[in-house]
Amino acid sequence: MATGALTPPADVATESLLEFPDNFLLIDLCGEYDRNLTTIEEKLDVQILRRGNQLAVIGDKDARAEASQVLGALYSRLEAGRSLEPGDLDRELRMGAAPMFDPARSGDQIELFKGDTERVEIKTRKKLVEPRTDAQKAYVKALFANELAFGIGPAGTGKTYLAVAVGVNMLISGHVDKIILSRPAVEAGEKLGYLPGDMKDKVDPYMQPLYDALNDFLPGKQSAKMIEEKVIEIAPLAFMRGRTLSNAFVVLDEAQNATTMQMKMFLTRLGEGSRMVITGDRTQIDLPRGVNSGLWDAERLLKNIPKISFNYFTSKDVVRHPLVAAIIEAYEADDPR
Repeated sequence: MATGALTPPADVATESLLEFPDNFLLIDLCGEYDRNLTTIEEKLDVQILRRGNQLAVIGDKDARAEASQVLGALYSRLEAGRSLEPGDLDRELRMGAAPMFDPARSGDQIELFKGDTERVEIKTRKKLVEPRTDAQKAYVKALFANELAFGIGPAGTGKTYLAVAVGVNMLISGHVDKIILSRPAVEAGEKLGYLPGDMKDKVDPYMQPLYDALNDFLPGKQSAKMIEEKVIEIAPLAFMRGRTLSNAFVVLDEAQNATTMQMKMFLTRLGEGSRMVITGDRTQIDLPRGVNSGLWDAERLLKNIPKISFNYFTSKDVVRHPLVAAIIEAYEADDPR
């Protein structure tokens, strides 16, 4: 077993005992005021008692085993020098942790993904981005491997965030010369045409999620300079007509709100040396009644073309607040389709 690994749990009647060699990491594992332990207790119906550098997990056998695996995976993440965010804990609880006591796995190789020890990370100027679920990991691999990739699924699953991260990675590593981020300017049930200001002032609210993602990966001054120099462009879909996008990483976000003709126009902008990513949520179409979504048609028409990838996400891949996953599942259950 690798140095620093956990001692396998010793089963008592209703208790499993876990020993953690590093007290500082154990503090991070427990969280402020033991909030991580409290979350695990509530979700898995167990009781967790802290005894020095040990945690006693009390409950029925299956719940103890699951809680032990979650605690082990999170501790291994900390051992490997990674941070532990609320989303990481939520992911482990919803997706299930990787096996804990595998002697073949060293402390710096333990992964979040069951059955797959290959690390997938995206290096940007501000942070190292790591996919949290199997679907996200497959999606990131597809973005690097294909010239045209689709990411389809509900809000909060990281479709756009990961696409922008890959774009920044490819820009700073010299694989592309520019990043182009686009969205259809379609109101989500509100009329915004009478907002004050010029065209940019009216359009920027639609583009704000793209700015937010970009600012997560590049320092503010550098991001602003790149936008000023047109190394990074953020523009409505309508502004793409007539262009050929060469040596660029191009992202179309909220693609479910592109019409069939707009989607065809956008897809045919792809030029030499470029990568294109299309992201969308088929359950949030804001087009007028009777207007077909270009995302539906693209999926139907392009599904079997080589070198075009389609990756799908579900509520289990949501990495926002845990309530977002529950909300999406409630709406899905109520949808007769």
